[in-house]
Amino acid sequence: MSAESFDALERRDPEAREAALLARLPDQIAHAQRNSAYFASLLKGIDPSGIASRAALATLPVTRKGDLIGLQKKAPPFGGLNATPPAGLARIFMSPGPIYDLEAHGADYWRFGRALFAAGFRRGDIVHNCFSYHLTPAGSMIETAAHALGCAVVPAGTGQTELQLRAIADIRPSGYAGTPSFLKILFEKAAEAGVDISCLKKAMVSGEALPPSLRAELEGHGCTVTQSYATADLGLIAYETEAREGLILDEGVIVEILRPGTGDPVPDGDVGEVVVTVFSPDYPLIRFGTGDMSAVMAGTSPCGRTNRRIKGWMGRADQTTKVKGMFVHPGQIAELAKRHTALGRVRLVVSGETGQDVMLLKAEAPAGDDALAGRIAETLQALTKLKGQVELVPPGSLPNDGKLIEDARSYA
Repeated sequence: MSAESFDALERRDPEAREAALLARLPDQIAHAQRNSAYFASLLKGIDPSGIASRAALATLPVTRKGDLIGLQKKAPPFGGLNATPPAGLARIFMSPGPIYDLEAHGADYWRFGRALFAAGFRRGDIVHNCFSYHLTPAGSMIETAAHALGCAVVPAGTGQTELQLRAIADIRPSGYAGTPSFLKILFEKAAEAGVDISCLKKAMVSGEALPPSLRAELEGHGCTVTQSYATADLGLIAYETEAREGLILDEGVIVEILRPGTGDPVPDGDVGEVVVTVFSPDYPLIRFGTGDMSAVMAGTSPCGRTNRRIKGWMGRADQTTKVKGMFVHPGQIAELAKRHTALGRVRLVVSGETGQDVMLLKAEAPAGDDALAGRIAETLQALTKLKGQVELVPPGSLPNDGKLIEDARSYA
């Protein structure tokens, strides 16, 4: 394997890395207590000097991504979790939910340079960035990292496939960043239109699952595809390398895997919820529960990087589901039901294969209102920023199991 690394941190002795991360914990917890209203309350009475081990960290409460909507409604815009005031930030984002996220000043704020480097991007490359630039942070995550690496960026965003193909054919970027499903669309449409986009030799994808079948299809176009795992709150959590054996944890995070329902750390190899602590001075998230499931892998990567690895995304600990790179929350579906009082139970079914996500909202409704499905579809798009189909079903036909979102996708 290649001996290249983003920096020397990636090849540290594992024990030295663990000691360095844990040594930073007391100061970060004290910082959060002093400067974040939320953590001042949540961690009241905690002596930061005593939190210098994983066992001690595990005694602190978990704040989950699903909590943010309610917290931010009570104390907008960030629920008091921020340590830097809004006016001192570089960007403020609004993701579906709505959930407000922040970006502070500084090069590669989201730490994505490491993932781009592992995907093969180097100074002088041109990155065709198809992550969204509209309100959500993904586009900025990649652009700021690419600039830190010395790459130029085509700020393509999402949609407008014909214009995207024209830009790729004219500018000849060397690589792509975006969701795997949109890269598939670009290759398919390019073939139909006779447009040469063979310049795309590498891709760093995220925001969706990357099943083996989809990776093989994309790489059949001569484009090496590497994936990464991040959230809009935490930035980069883990990234894939040329070894293709799990995702290596970022150097700037402490990751725990907890058993859903109990919050207890699980043994390496067991599947549980990914809970992350970051060392951001601006958004000091302590034990932040992502709702994503994964497991720690044994050993180290053949690529030579020595950090711990996780198996990648293995589903959701709750019903929050990612569709076309955007989170859809159970609360959004509950809000839809409130706006249409004639409905009984509702359930959003997300299906599709190889990145082709499809949303179908099943709603119990009395017969006779032919226009109701159209109105529901409009509400669904307004709440989630995603288009979906609507199927009206007889009252009493949906299961009484409390489930508002069902992920029926295939990841084979």
